[in-house]
Amino acid sequence: MEKRRRTKDKEQELARERVLLILRVRSGAITVKQGAQALGVSRKTYYQWEERALKAMALALENRVAGRPCVSMDEEKEILRQRIRELEKKLDLAEKALEVKELLATYEEFRDRGAKKNRSIGQKR
Repeated sequence: MEKRRRTKDKEQELARERVLLILRVRSGAITVKQGAQALGVSRKTYYQWEERALKAMALALENRVAGRPCVSMDEEKEILRQRIRELEKKLDLAEKALEVKELLATYEEFRDRGAKKNRSIGQKR
């Protein structure tokens, strides 16, 4: 365990050194040839490392949604949740339709009573 930690620490330190050299080259403090020599690699390898480093930096600096990352859901559970939402919408719609139907029935009763009263008034004349 301790040996693995030391290896990881050494790899991180080596990566930091590479980053610093790439930044020095990018800032113009040293040339690409000097940077490659300091790293002990060819210019072609240096450019490959530089490209990977810049891509990783751009990726790390992208805007992200605040908060905890989404937990991947069980697909079956997600399908069931979606079905529940659909059924709840249908139930809500059915309840509203029933409510409208009851209101219309009440209105028709009211209208029919008013028409009967008007007829009886007209017959007296």
